[in-house]
Amino acid sequence: MMLRIGCCGFTRAQSEYARCLSLVEVQTTFYKPPRVETAVRWREAAPADFQFTLKAWQLITHEPSSPTYRRSGVHIPEGARDRYGSFRPTPEVEEAWQRTLEIAHALQARLILFQCPASLPPDEMHVAWLREFFRRHIQPDLTFAWEPRGCWPTVLIRELCSELELIHAVDPFQGLPVTAGTAYFRLHGRSGYRYRYSDEDLRQLLSWCQEYPTAYVLFNNVSMWEDALRFQAMVRTVEPPVNTEKADNWPLF
Repeated sequence: MMLRIGCCGFTRAQSEYARCLSLVEVQTTFYKPPRVETAVRWREAAPADFQFTLKAWQLITHEPSSPTYRRSGVHIPEGARDRYGSFRPTPEVEEAWQRTLEIAHALQARLILFQCPASLPPDEMHVAWLREFFRRHIQPDLTFAWEPRGCWPTVLIRELCSELELIHAVDPFQGLPVTAGTAYFRLHGRSGYRYRYSDEDLRQLLSWCQEYPTAYVLFNNVSMWEDALRFQAMVRTVEPPVNTEKADNWPLF
């Protein structure tokens, strides 16, 4: 298996972070993408085997009524508010996608996460918009992970992921993914952001990871840095499976 462990966002200076962990999910791209030159500097400062994933700009997924717009300082004119978010087939959403894609290329990222708000309903219109968006933007060099939240039925999630070749991103302590092959785990804290994962939690997490040939594990809680390092240390104590052809490469951080 290939296992990558990291945090949702740099929790330390990049140089220190990259000495300890080999993966980061860039969060600033969700709020307001940085300049391309900034992303290029991040890539150049990282080791060659360091991986970036990134969160797609909220203008693609979230309505302007979301409080995350205010946090990022993004102002949408009143008359244009119905042209953003929810994967709408509009020039505004398309422009937000192109900005996201520019940063992905600058970071040499292989995966982009699309996190949907819990308020996004799984009705016919929104499902049609989501389908159209992903069909239009399939990239041969990129994988898309989708984190639906709220009341999306499991059957529909499985259908869309299969049809659109999406990875079902989940917090495994809230529910396991419906897709196979690659796991993209985002750990938000079992009881909220301030939750600290116990050793028992981390052992359970490892057992889930071992069910997949590739697993990304991103901590997104108050103690994300400490929990990520503890999990990595735990993984390194585990003996590789005796039948693994390349046991010396198991797991890869």
